[in-house]
Amino acid sequence: MIRLSKLADYGIVIATHLARHPGRQHTAGDVAVATAVPAAMTSKILKLLTRAELLVSHRGAQGGYSLVQSPALVSVKAVVEALDGPIAITSCTEPTPGDCSILTLCPTRANWERINRAIRDSLDEVSLDEMAHAIPAAFLVRAEHLDAARQ
Repeated sequence: MIRLSKLADYGIVIATHLARHPGRQHTAGDVAVATAVPAAMTSKILKLLTRAELLVSHRGAQGGYSLVQSPALVSVKAVVEALDGPIAITSCTEPTPGDCSILTLCPTRANWERINRAIRDSLDEVSLDEMAHAIPAAFLVRAEHLDAARQ
């Protein structure tokens, strides 16, 4: 089975939450509650996305995290790569190919590279803005309840 890591999966959930309110600063605690991602994992993801320059951290009593760019300009691929590194479906499609004894003779390598490129391109074509507008109603109710409680 091919699947994203839990870190990347939760990272997309968190980034999508931030994309719903792009002009606002979000504390790690508020993000954890709104997304139901464990607090420790939320903090880790927010720090990694900040290090990758997808988020900016604001210090102080009114501080928090916010997106550096418009959600329309941030791709799902950027978030995944910030958390998991380069997208590679097999070791031979990594930027620095792994240890494979048949790498130079492999009859499938070209097609694996083609498949990997298609996956990367697909993830690059979907923005956080698009992800934010496809949120199930139950999640929106939970996030709106959190927003109302803060006011």
